[in-house]
Amino acid sequence: MMEEKARGIMKCLLICIIMSSMLIIAGCAQDISEVKQQDNVGDTVTVKGTVQNTIKLGKLSGYQVKDETGTIGVSSEALPAEGSEVTVKGTLIKDTLLGYYIDAS
Repeated sequence: MMEEKARGIMKCLLICIIMSSMLIIAGCAQDISEVKQQDNVGDTVTVKGTVQNTIKLGKLSGYQVKDETGTIGVSSEALPAEGSEVTVKGTLIKDTLLGYYIDAS
């Protein structure tokens, strides 16, 4: 009886560890070059890098994020300081004129 209870607790603990690991991995930042793929369009993506080229034109605002693999645009109301390190999470969009960008608004 005691062994069955211990096995049940261990099984529950193992499931919790596996689920926690999956959540941590899913929240990790991806390389920008990996994100900029057609099969990621519409998915929630996370990138980490340095802010470049902030711009605000009326209600439109955004910036670029650069990592060691590339650069991607970010559409966002919040404009971090250029040169700051950020982690951005949003939906990957592919536009005919703008190419790939992340909608983080």
